[in-house]
Amino acid sequence: MGIDPGLTRCGLSVVKTGRGRSLKPVAVGVARTPSGAPLTERLLTLSDAVGEWMDDYEPDVVAIERVFERGEVSTVMHTAHAVGVLVLAAARRGLEVHMYTPSEVKKAITGNGRADKAQMTSMITRILGLGEAPKPADAADALALAVCHAWRAPFLAATGGPDNPAATPAQRRLAEARQKAKRTPNAWKTAQRTIPARGGGPR
Repeated sequence: MGIDPGLTRCGLSVVKTGRGRSLKPVAVGVARTPSGAPLTERLLTLSDAVGEWMDDYEPDVVAIERVFERGEVSTVMHTAHAVGVLVLAAARRGLEVHMYTPSEVKKAITGNGRADKAQMTSMITRILGLGEAPKPADAADALALAVCHAWRAPFLAATGGPDNPAATPAQRRLAEARQKAKRTPNAWKTAQRTIPARGGGPR
């Protein structure tokens, strides 16, 4: 599941992976909240909408765009609030969350970390075999995030698994917990609580 975070408009998408790099679009849309409503109400609306998508489509993993400190402070803060809601929704369902910068997504999709919106939309339309370009831009960005992670997942699995000799003890425990979470609903929560914090004891 790919999510382009935003408080006014939040892009949502689900794709299904196949052999190699083949992908099939499952769903794409945008969750909206009224700009004039109180922040708490908007966050609750977003949480409900995203939670409904996660419950309906049951994704294996969630990819979210990483927030950057650019633009108006209020916009950045609102987006950060939205990301917190999205991550919490995934955590409540035992889903892994991976975050990617815009340049990482652009590089994965077009081979150019500085690709513009038009290039990205064109490539996503072609990669997923869509009859027309996804609109609005938030929806296209959400699909790009899903594709980005789907194509990078094999590499992440190869380098971040519990048997990876280069992984730290904490990283191996996290990887083991993620595998157990697929079989035992509460395993991930339990294992995460036992991982020592940096420079301290159990969290």
